[in-house]
Amino acid sequence: MFKKILVPVDLAHAEALKRSCDVAGDLARHYGIGVTYVAVTAPQPGRLARSPEEYRKKLEAFARAEAEAHGHLADARVIVCSDPAAELDAALMDALKEVGADLVVMASHLPGVAERIWPSHGGRLAGHARVSVLLVRPESGSADSRS
Repeated sequence: MFKKILVPVDLAHAEALKRSCDVAGDLARHYGIGVTYVAVTAPQPGRLARSPEEYRKKLEAFARAEAEAHGHLADARVIVCSDPAAELDAALMDALKEVGADLVVMASHLPGVAERIWPSHGGRLAGHARVSVLLVRPESGSADSRS
């Protein structure tokens, strides 16, 4: 049914990605397909890495750990943007086309008041991508569930 999964990753919030990575890993194992973990970073030093190369190594380690945990093939792709917050949506759309994924599995928070005015990154991707997008909400009762 699916041939390739794309999973957007923000390593600054890796703990919040567990549920979506579990879903992606389960689907990848079920369909016998690979997962590309993609992250967007700035060229300047940041809190997690001093360079895009260092960030890439951390993302590759993350992808290897997910592949080992879930038993699927995985690779990692870092996109460098001058302003990741402003360019994230376009960067994810570009990555989706370049990778050739036909499914996106993306962590998302529960919608709040702000999403009535500005759609979330996942909402934008789901609204514009020509592939299936699965937004994975946090488990009820978790810190990210914003009741």
